[in-house]
Amino acid sequence: MTEPSFPTTDDPELHAYVDGRLDPLRQAAVEARLAGDPALAHQVHAWKAQRLALRDMHADVLEQTVPPHLLQAAQILHTRSNSVARWQRWGGMAAAILVAFGAGWAGHVQWQDRAVATANGSRVAGQFVHQAVLAHSVYVPEVRHPVEVEAAQQQHLVQWLSKRLNRPLKLPSLAPSGYELVGGRLLPGENSARAQFMYQNANGERVTLYVGAVDGAAGKGMGETAFRFANEGGVASFYWVENGFGYAITGKLPRPGLLVLAEAVYRQL
Repeated sequence: MTEPSFPTTDDPELHAYVDGRLDPLRQAAVEARLAGDPALAHQVHAWKAQRLALRDMHADVLEQTVPPHLLQAAQILHTRSNSVARWQRWGGMAAAILVAFGAGWAGHVQWQDRAVATANGSRVAGQFVHQAVLAHSVYVPEVRHPVEVEAAQQQHLVQWLSKRLNRPLKLPSLAPSGYELVGGRLLPGENSARAQFMYQNANGERVTLYVGAVDGAAGKGMGETAFRFANEGGVASFYWVENGFGYAITGKLPRPGLLVLAEAVYRQL
């Protein structure tokens, strides 16, 4: 079996798209470009999968703050670099070295600020996905009343939840992956309403899609459009934030199978 061939490209805009660093206008332009180039879209999809694997592998490191002893050393260097006499005495090459140290110190401080924001976002992210898992665990076992509005009233369901969440909702189809819509329900969140959609396959296995607004600062800390993975007591979730809105697909599935569903949801939203 031969490996699939991908078009070779070092287009920085594509990498920025994978990292979730494009503004909405540029993101839409890239998505239109990918829609017309299946081979390139396949390669970008592979980059996303690789990025997700790397983030998961080093998740604990990404959320750590700079060690205090490094911050202290940077502060000492910064204090020394403020001496005008030292600048005048060293001059030339030594001045350039101090500039480099100063830039490094500033980078460490900015990195620490981002780490604090990320930590705050991670706490909110943890709360969000925990609520998704809790809602999943409560309603999935229900036989007679797993949802408030059944799939037969899909249009009413979407309109009702869109109104309550104050945002036009799209209902992804997971039928190509073998899951049909059961229905949905309205749930309370931290500061606003949340919605839960339930899907079921031919074996009776259920997954849920949990959606709701996420605080703007917290959403930035979570990393817009970046998938993250969580597992609580055997209940797995992939979750992400886009445009201030959080999504979590949850179920008792192996990670690769759940990732397929998460990507299907993401593409349709």
